[in-house]
Amino acid sequence: MIDSLEPPKKQVRSRRKTNYKGAAKKETSGIIPKTETQRELLNALTSSNQVFILGPAGTGKTYVTATYAADLYTTKEIDKIVITRPHVTVGKDIGYLPGTLEEKTYPWALPVLDVLIKHLGKGVVETGIKNGNIEMAPLALMRGRSFDNSFIIVDETQNITTHELKMLLTRVGEGSKIVLNGDVQQSDLPSGDGLSKVIHLAKKHILPVPVIEFGINDIIRSDICAQWVKVFLKEGI
Repeated sequence: MIDSLEPPKKQVRSRRKTNYKGAAKKETSGIIPKTETQRELLNALTSSNQVFILGPAGTGKTYVTATYAADLYTTKEIDKIVITRPHVTVGKDIGYLPGTLEEKTYPWALPVLDVLIKHLGKGVVETGIKNGNIEMAPLALMRGRSFDNSFIIVDETQNITTHELKMLLTRVGEGSKIVLNGDVQQSDLPSGDGLSKVIHLAKKHILPVPVIEFGINDIIRSDICAQWVKVFLKEGI
């Protein structure tokens, strides 16, 4: 059995305030890693302000990351949670979805939002979105912005170009953490993915950026998920 990790303790507290009734009474998740790689990820999130995560679906990459972000939000060690991802989509493009920008971005943010709702509660998440403390930010609209005291979750990073990642990584302000999460085997970019490039650059220039790699044996979602990931990998799909 893998022991529970204590949530990180910081001296600097967030300036964020909330009017949501009972929000201050929320407890942290007390997350227990289910695999050794998840333990490595939690350790990396605790010790570093930027983490790169690689691996197939069903390994808990997004769940662990979002749960950790929820804990920091609960203890007010961050002001904001930012969720972003590239414009490359499976199925309909975001432009074809009805509604406002927030309504358009909501569907692709659901994997993270579902985890936040589980740990923070629906009311806290809805209030956070309304107040701008939880933001779904399309990558294309992040140029020129700066995120301080924020936890930035970047999903599907294998479909972000090197140029876009250059823009994104230079948006990170003081007191923030950024997590790049992706599966380089599933890149839809014809010219190569930026995630592999920035990992190469981080290693080349000896930057203190942990790279956590999940494998097929780390899949915990279900046996069905594991079976199909293995089949698709063998077939090169």
